[in-house]
Amino acid sequence: MIPKAVYWDMDGTLIDSEPLHERALVAALRGAGIEPPADLHARVVGQAAKPVHAVLRDQFGLGLDFDEWIALKYDYYMDHAPSLLPREGALEIFRDLKARGVVQAIVSNSDRMVIDVNLRAVGIHEPTMKTISRNDVRNGKPDPEPYLRAAWLTEIDPADTVVMEDSVTGATAGVAAGMRTIFWPQDNIEGPAGALVAHSAQEVRALLGLD
Repeated sequence: MIPKAVYWDMDGTLIDSEPLHERALVAALRGAGIEPPADLHARVVGQAAKPVHAVLRDQFGLGLDFDEWIALKYDYYMDHAPSLLPREGALEIFRDLKARGVVQAIVSNSDRMVIDVNLRAVGIHEPTMKTISRNDVRNGKPDPEPYLRAAWLTEIDPADTVVMEDSVTGATAGVAAGMRTIFWPQDNIEGPAGALVAHSAQEVRALLGLD
């Protein structure tokens, strides 16, 4: 059955932006004089900016404070964001849900400015669509607060919603919010208990009741 609402994670789920986040992170670290390890992205994927900064400070000796570091990262990210593309198959799902009257929202651990530039890049920056950034909540994912805020803003019972996620961090938040959670990872990894796993856009469509 098609849900009343679908709440989309943005980076990696709706938009293929994780590679740019990784390149921006690497550029910022090198700008601070630190050579990043090969598995850096795997260590921080799905996390908000402040927890990532804490990892870099504690594990790699980053000497910049948060504001200095995030400015370095965003200088690179914003310059390259206009070239972003949607994840293969995701935008078609988004548009099909919209055509059927399903309420949709963006729920991200990214900052507001990143959400806005990303959505503009793929042509779905709609003034009436609810978007929840890390700046809008006290606790980011894996806490359920961002998804519960989406349910409150859209005035839909969490039981009637679906969460779309590509990271374990985000899927954990969706499950904790009591929402049906579809875990659509970029890589072949296990999702958290309680999440439904999809390995293709076609499988996502089937789980959403679109096909």
